[in-house]
Amino acid sequence: MSDKISSEENERLQPFFTNLDRDIFGLKLPQEVAGALFSRYSRSSKGLRQVFLDEFLGQEGLTLPALPAEHDSAAIKKAREFYDRVLIGYGDDSVAQLGGAHIACENISNVAANLLEDSRIGMAPLEKSTRYVRFDKKDANGEYLIFKEPRIMASRHAGEYLSVMNLLFETYAAQLDPMIEFVKKSLPISEMEFRHPKTGEPLNFGEIQKDEALTKWAETAYRSTVRSQACDILRGYLPAATKTNVGLFGTGQAFEYLLMKLYSNPLQEARDLAAAIHRELDGLIPSFVKRARASAFLAETQAAIRKVSYQKLAGTSIEKTNAVTLIDYDAEAEEKTLAAILYPHARQPLIQLLQVIHEMTPPEREEIFSEYLKRRKTRRDKPGRALEQVYYTFDVLGNLGLYRDLHRHRILTQERQDFTVVHGYDTPSEIIEAGYRSDFDRCMGEAAGLYEKIERDLPQEAQYVVPFAYRIRWYMKLNLREAVHIGELRTMPQGHPDYRSIVQEMWRKIQETHPTLAVCARFIDWKTYHLGRLQSEMRTEFKKATLEKGQA
Repeated sequence: MSDKISSEENERLQPFFTNLDRDIFGLKLPQEVAGALFSRYSRSSKGLRQVFLDEFLGQEGLTLPALPAEHDSAAIKKAREFYDRVLIGYGDDSVAQLGGAHIACENISNVAANLLEDSRIGMAPLEKSTRYVRFDKKDANGEYLIFKEPRIMASRHAGEYLSVMNLLFETYAAQLDPMIEFVKKSLPISEMEFRHPKTGEPLNFGEIQKDEALTKWAETAYRSTVRSQACDILRGYLPAATKTNVGLFGTGQAFEYLLMKLYSNPLQEARDLAAAIHRELDGLIPSFVKRARASAFLAETQAAIRKVSYQKLAGTSIEKTNAVTLIDYDAEAEEKTLAAILYPHARQPLIQLLQVIHEMTPPEREEIFSEYLKRRKTRRDKPGRALEQVYYTFDVLGNLGLYRDLHRHRILTQERQDFTVVHGYDTPSEIIEAGYRSDFDRCMGEAAGLYEKIERDLPQEAQYVVPFAYRIRWYMKLNLREAVHIGELRTMPQGHPDYRSIVQEMWRKIQETHPTLAVCARFIDWKTYHLGRLQSEMRTEFKKATLEKGQA
């Protein structure tokens, strides 16, 4: 480091940084101090540690153990005052990207969870899994995990709402253990093919039983996989009113915009959630969210466009479509991609490179593309930004359960329609094979009937009664690079069959449209699996055992 820092100063700095002698280091500071420090640093010729020494460390109360609790310390006060000065004086919102916070949101509905996860930039969400967590347990009050939507509960529909929601949960609960047994009988462990978690060698269960440790790992992995499979099959019963937990890490700027959107949402739960999150953030990063409030622009525009939509589309029938429809794509995709591959290593302008590519022979083009992609050994070898030149727009119709998984992708544009029952529902084949078809149809019918009643009075709130099995519609606009990421990630064997089929179909469309470019997705898995998570669970058990052995 270039700054002259004495040994005494180094001793004072040590608690706040991961190292004092390298150019790359981490900050062990409260979020707001870190944000203000970075902002000041961007306008100084000094190194970050020197700025910290000169302008922050001398402040009374700035000791690492005390900072999280002592929010009134002089250093934090200085940071907040600096942030306010920058924001007011210069409009520098970027400082709010440099500090953040972790927030846990428990016992919120799946409707609210989707609103939180709509925030793509600067947010990292983690949601309670319907695959690993059973939803057949009741809470301390002896009730299923049903969110009691305030407006519905204050309406004439309250009684029927609770009745139908309880029916869905009761049916789910009654069928869960029998479904686990059904999966075991349908796919017995003795017929499963395993892979050695260390070598990848294919093994049948008879071979595994020769090794005590392998047997233990295999049996544990099998039980976990069967349970997950049963939960996957039955999650279609769960309504959007199902309570869940969502953890969020976000930058100050991302939280500010999230709060603004929630405050402006027509749903009472969203507005209540905004106030609750805001209260917690005021104790963590108050400077970053002090401007968060309801936006008349957002609220009034949403209401106006909803009204216009009703007026303009009244009487227009809903055309039937395939699950995946490719709506739009770039006709010059190949030339744009190849020019973008060459661009970082060239000196010519992009328009000239496009002309050069246009005049190349097919073998010359193939050579460039081959050099760009052939060294990818796994899906974690990410192709470069040249693939971001090509965009696709898909209109997708899939059940709410699978949407929740695909919705979490960030580097693309997604927009969904309201949760509804008008597109029908998907019935897992195992439901039929296990003899539960009539129960499933009855539950879906009861939910649809309730939806139609509530929708006439409370169209937005009616979304809470929609079970995960019902199809919803949304569009995805994404570039080829993100399409590769989604394709290779979401077709892995352990993925849910519903979203695997959707993503596979998206890639069929890309292959048909751009066969030359489609080869960049080398690790899409086109197979169909039974107990696809088994190998993943086996590896997990092996890693656990290895870790425990190392700690012994």
